[in-house]
Amino acid sequence: MYTDPDKLADKQLVHNALSGDAQAFGIIIRNTEKLVGQIVCRMVSNVEDRKDLAQEIYLKAYRNLAVFKHAAKLSTWIAQISYNTCMDYLRKKKLLFPGELADGPGSGSADDTVYRKELAGILQSGMERLQPVYRTMITLYHQEELSYEEIGEITGMPPGTVKSYLFRARKALKEQLAGYYGKEDMKQEKENE
Repeated sequence: MYTDPDKLADKQLVHNALSGDAQAFGIIIRNTEKLVGQIVCRMVSNVEDRKDLAQEIYLKAYRNLAVFKHAAKLSTWIAQISYNTCMDYLRKKKLLFPGELADGPGSGSADDTVYRKELAGILQSGMERLQPVYRTMITLYHQEELSYEEIGEITGMPPGTVKSYLFRARKALKEQLAGYYGKEDMKQEKENE
């Protein structure tokens, strides 16, 4: 029978942390802080609240470590705590709501570097205007490269719902960027007349 080495390592870390090994929980934090940071930053815009939420997430993880069932990876479980904590925050603050890009200039050139930086800025600007759940879906799928199933475990949604939300998120981003940059193009045309 095959045993996933990540799950085996997770079991040992959890066991050590539950036995009072503070370094083991420190390793858990280091292994998951990027993913937690991505979720919190995409869902919550207030920087001070982000810090508080990150602390709350790890406090919840530590307090509930004994009930972690090892059915999923530890990082997925902590990401689920992150997502749920952020959703609770958004509900309390009443902030919850009721495509692939063509390649640019030739790779490796100075023009390519400038193009990619501009493109990243445009996308970041568009992402910031999306609803928090949509930002999170795009981040988990495209940046963290998680599967629909993994995102479903984190959010508590069936994979089909995740796929649907991701489709709507991409569509909203595309429409937003097309609307904004279409207006900019029209404005420039009028100025050039």
